Amino acid sequence: MNQQQQGFTLIELIVVILILGILSATALPRFMSAQVDARISKAQGVYGAVRSAAALAKARCELDLGRGLIAAGQCGNAAAQVTMDGTAVDIVNRYPAATTAGILASTQLDAVNDNLTIVGGPPYVIEINGATTPANCSISYTAAAAVGVAPVIVLVTTGC
Repeated sequence: MNQQQQGFTLIELIVVILILGILSATALPRFMSAQVDARISKAQGVYGAVRSAAALAKARCELDLGRGLIAAGQCGNAAAQVTMDGTAVDIVNRYPAATTAGILASTQLDAVNDNLTIVGGPPYVIEINGATTPANCSISYTAAAAVGVAPVIVLVTTGC
């Protein structure tokens, strides 16, 4: 009689499980490295957004001052502000303030949607969630100390 095999033998199953185990053992470290690289890239992106937003807010402030605009919501006012994409941004020494209404408003980052943790300052710190040590995977922003002095923006990626 003709008999047909209807399944796998025990040895075939063990060989397949062994191969899958070896593949997963080599792939897991690479996967973990990819997560770290992704958090570092995210931190670098947020760092770039903070630097760009600070420069754009300063440019907007300089334009207001150059035009002599001193009304409420403008940079020449005692409570200096600029409007960026319809959002009021608090200004200190011609750069965004180190607050949620300052630098975070100018970058238009959202802690919930962008998976970030905001730590009040000074310095104002934006941490990347999921990092091994969130404080060591962060961007810190210290407002400009005086007119003509740029804010201090620091990127830390040692614990991503």
